Amino acid sequence: MWLLVPLALATLVGAALLYPFGHEQKTGAEIGLHQKPVNAVVTGVQANCGEKCVAITVKMTDGDANGQSITIPSVNGPGAPRFNVGDEVVLSYSGSQPQAAESYQIVDFQRDWSLVILAVLFAAAVLLLGRWQGLAALGALLLSFVVLVLFVMPSILAGKSPLMVAVVGAGLIMFVVLYLTHGVSARTSTAVLGTLVSLALIGVLGALFSAFASLTGLDEDTINLVTILGTDIDTRGLLLAGTLIGALGVLDDVTVTQTSAVWELRRANDKLTWRELFAAGSRIGRDHMSSVVNTLVMAYAGAALPLLLAISLSGRSMGEILTAQQIAQEIVRTLVGSIGLVAAVPVTTALAALVAVRQEVAPAAAPEPEPEPEPEPKTVKRAKPVKPRPARIEGDLFIGYDPDKGPWERPSEPRARRAASARQAPPARRRSSGSP
Repeated sequence: MWLLVPLALATLVGAALLYPFGHEQKTGAEIGLHQKPVNAVVTGVQANCGEKCVAITVKMTDGDANGQSITIPSVNGPGAPRFNVGDEVVLSYSGSQPQAAESYQIVDFQRDWSLVILAVLFAAAVLLLGRWQGLAALGALLLSFVVLVLFVMPSILAGKSPLMVAVVGAGLIMFVVLYLTHGVSARTSTAVLGTLVSLALIGVLGALFSAFASLTGLDEDTINLVTILGTDIDTRGLLLAGTLIGALGVLDDVTVTQTSAVWELRRANDKLTWRELFAAGSRIGRDHMSSVVNTLVMAYAGAALPLLLAISLSGRSMGEILTAQQIAQEIVRTLVGSIGLVAAVPVTTALAALVAVRQEVAPAAAPEPEPEPEPEPKTVKRAKPVKPRPARIEGDLFIGYDPDKGPWERPSEPRARRAASARQAPPARRRSSGSP
């Protein structure tokens, strides 16, 4: 807290000093931009206006000539956009004669609904996986956009130092995003400190090597901006500002991951010392570092891909291509940001280990007891009806027994046999042979 509170106060003071209070930025026709966007719908396409030309008939849906139809010639060739009936397009209106077709030019397609649907899908995916934390992440993303639009851009256009504006703006975004997404805790504060140290390193290295390589930051877009504004802007500082803001998002990922890894190691084994925590966290960070650096390089290469393709057709050597202004500034931006990412791993891991060993390990939440199963209903078994036992036959099997003769006595064996022989069956009837 002794480190974070002064840095947070410095960020707020810097934002108050750099914000252009009372400055009214001229826009549109005030700075010479007389073109106004007008929405229209394509109602007809005819290829009869000459070679490599197509006539597009559109009906305007807003503007000074709302509801009227005009026919505008458009280029038809390789790389030219193709229009079909029903396409919603954007016209550029010069503001001279709203009824004349010469005052309009087709410049773009309308893509409001496609972007809205994509944004809804993105928000649904984040909420489905992250739930409440995903909702906090979406809120942090919205606030980051607000800082860029309402602070960074107006301050730079008002003539403030782009590098200082980027530093303060990155600090605001970092504090808002990390604390809103991950909560106020020692773990989040450690990630904030690691991010601040890495951002400072990126700013210092960017300033040194942009001056050492004589980078001016003047590319086609920057030249157009300077021409439109008509005021002096630190184009090299604008280059550094883009480097800081571009690396901020990846830095958040690295620092939060490292602090979470160290805290989980501490919770798993509270006997680990600071050195052991740092060593274990660094081993995790090495794998993360290699993938993150490749991510940053591919992000910059993808953004500059059309430029790379155009320069590769120039016929110059590889050394000449790499040292050209437009390519060299991308190389400096990529390498400086990568150095900051690499440095974020040991710096954040060391800070997290120092803080984690001084905190009491919260006991792991005991698992909730499983509910006891409900007793199964007992089935009452009905007793089988007992069959009456047959009456016991008393007496001797050979001679029988008469209760009137008194108590029964078992006869001796010879007597029983004689009695049995006396009860012989009558002789069988002889079959008649037919004689009288």
